[in-house]
Parts: sequence; C-alpha cells; structure tokens
Amino acid sequence: MLKPYRASCHCGRVAVEVDLDLAQPSYRCNCSICRRTRFWPAIARPEGFRLVAGEDELTRYTFGAHRNHHYFCRHCGVRVFGVGNDTPIGTMYGINIGCLEGVSEAELARMTVTCVDGLHDRWGDVPEFHRHL
Repeated sequence: MLKPYRASCHCGRVAVEVDLDLAQPSYRCNCSICRRTRFWPAIARPEGFRLVAGEDELTRYTFGAHRNHHYFCRHCGVRVFGVGNDTPIGTMYGINIGCLEGVSEAELARMTVTCVDGLHDRWGDVPEFHRHL
C-alpha cells in the first residue's frame, strides 16, 4: 500500500515527498555507480514524486547512454533520488532508502531487497556475486 514519505539529504537542503510501498522489493544493483555509492532505492512513479526543496542545490550526473539521471546535493554529496528514463516500467524515481525520514531500523531490516545485474544490463537477473551489495 502506498504511503507518503519525506526523504532528504544529509545537510537538509534537498527534500522530496514520495508515495512508496515499502512492502514492495527495494533494489541493490552492481552497476558502476550504484556499487560505488551503495545506492539502495525504493521505486516511486512520477505521479508519486514531489521535489519540495533544493532544486537549485542539485547536481545532475549522467554517463554511458545517459538514460538515467543521478541527482546529488551539491553541498553534502548525498543522492536522495535518481530518475530512470528507460526502464521496464517506463520513467521511475529511485528514492534512496537511507534518506527516508521516520523509518525505523526495524522497518529497514524487514525490507525485501532484490539484487539486479545492472553491470551487464541484465536487469532481470541476480548477479553471480551480490552479498557485498
């Protein structure tokens, strides 16, 4: 069931409100940027995403085919969200679960994590090695 959440960067300059169902799987990916930043997203649809503070504080990063947009706070460096523009479900927002406010450690521990092989563009497959993700 969708529920509203607020997520923010470490310094608080960037904040979003999102509608998420934390009973749905979250994701860990082995692609080069997710592995390096340990990005752990929950998925929000465009209609369930609102940037409420800090649009001018964001830095956008793209690489490779430039399909996905990675947004970082230019002050503290935290990635609150990213935008996937070429995914099996169309455009979606990946919300950094570590940035969610008001979610307890117990709730985080109960979340289902699905590992995906973004490194080899096999998004439906679990990578051979994934414990470290």
